[in-house]
Amino acid sequence: MTTTLTGELLIGARAIRGEGAAFQAIDAASNAPIAQPVFHSAQQGDVDQACELADAAFDTYRTLSADKRAQFLDDCAARIEALGDQLIERAMAESGLPRARLEGERARTANQLRMFATLVRSGDALDVRIEPALPERQPPRTDLRFWRIGVGPVAVFGASNFPLAFSVAGGDTASALAAGCPVVVKSHPAHPGTSELVGRAIQQAVAAAGLPAGVFSLLFDAGHEVGSALVQHPAIRAVGFTGSRTGGLALVKLAAARTEPIPVYAEMSSVNPNLLLPAALAARGETLARDFAASATLGCGQFCTNPGLMLGLAGEDFDAFAASAAREFSAAPAGVMLTPGILRAYEQGIGRLVEHPKVTTLARGAAAPGRAQAALLRVRASDLLADAALGEEVFGPCSMLVECADEAELRAVLRFIEGQLTITLHADAADGNLVRALLPLIERKAGRLLANGFPTGVEVCDAMVHGGPFPATADGRSTSVGTAAIERFLRPVCYQNLADGWLPDALRDANPLHVKRRFAGKPEAV
Repeated sequence: MTTTLTGELLIGARAIRGEGAAFQAIDAASNAPIAQPVFHSAQQGDVDQACELADAAFDTYRTLSADKRAQFLDDCAARIEALGDQLIERAMAESGLPRARLEGERARTANQLRMFATLVRSGDALDVRIEPALPERQPPRTDLRFWRIGVGPVAVFGASNFPLAFSVAGGDTASALAAGCPVVVKSHPAHPGTSELVGRAIQQAVAAAGLPAGVFSLLFDAGHEVGSALVQHPAIRAVGFTGSRTGGLALVKLAAARTEPIPVYAEMSSVNPNLLLPAALAARGETLARDFAASATLGCGQFCTNPGLMLGLAGEDFDAFAASAAREFSAAPAGVMLTPGILRAYEQGIGRLVEHPKVTTLARGAAAPGRAQAALLRVRASDLLADAALGEEVFGPCSMLVECADEAELRAVLRFIEGQLTITLHADAADGNLVRALLPLIERKAGRLLANGFPTGVEVCDAMVHGGPFPATADGRSTSVGTAAIERFLRPVCYQNLADGWLPDALRDANPLHVKRRFAGKPEAV
């Protein structure tokens, strides 16, 4: 069944024509407006209504049984899948991404919703802990019981580079809904039609489950006003964001300036350094160069985990790697970027580096009007250490080779660089001592450490961390991918000396929900 796009705001159960600035989606490949529909930005009153509905829905939704909440998440996944080709074709037009990539992203979106449904059913995220009373102890201890509850309504910002998996029903929304938190989504203006299709699917799932309408709302905006208003609204208790460092820090600043500050979980900037250790580079430098170029230009370089820095020790092997990588980059086709604004920012970033007197341009890919041209650059580590701007992220199909004079200079660069989503070690057995020496340093710098692979491709599973020290994220203690992402939207509550009949089911003596618990410091038999 085809869903008719209207360009309306989805506020609770209603579809409302916005009265703010009108805008249209842009076809990423042609840079031409997509005629239908015309979207209208929300205004302050729309933000207020969505947030107030979310606040009114919170207590009912957060106390919903685990099975009903999980069924709702499963239904969201099924309804998104049922959108079929209409969703994929609209996303292709708005993002310029190929069908196969978007079909995979849709599967990831549905699967992570189902992953959180499984987590909700298990009760593991509740983290129940019980310390029974010790009346004979001096001083006596009363009964103490601990679990985690949702923080309240969450504002989610759709990302430009993942119109499905980090957008309306992406990981932030899925983990917040799993935590029992209503969600107000601010759609990314680059893919409003894709957002409306997914938003209507969630709206229908809310209605089918009989949930309060305020569990989900979707707002459009051509600019930044709606996002600012959302972060500052007193009903919003946390924020999920994926985007630029400038945008993320602006939201962090607004949230910190509130009368009651709230956390902003912002994924912002990462160059994902790869370390080419000597034995691996000598043994398989040409293969590494080929795989590196494929990773750096994958998706026109528009993944947050593309390898933007390649560090190695000066010498013949590093020079041979650079020559092989240059050949690969020279053959890279010109690519469509997500938006004209992203293309302009990429060209400006590359231009700044190419013109730098300490930077050598090793290769440029094929060029075409309105397309991104791949770039491979090279710099000495000493020059990078003297100018931090040489190591900053340029979002797109480019990477910088960093030539380190020796192991000491390699360590100096690792100490110097900012926090990262990932750091990768390319190492053979003979590099083992160096790996062991570097691990304590790189553990401090990244959320995910890889060996002998490339960081593009983020598995959605229990063990994944997609986060890292600032500026990779605003809060390096969190992840936006994997089941641990739910922890961002939960807070601990302790109950002291409450009668058993007053307690939530998960904390009662009989454990009627059969959740895993710690009792007196030890795992309790279920």
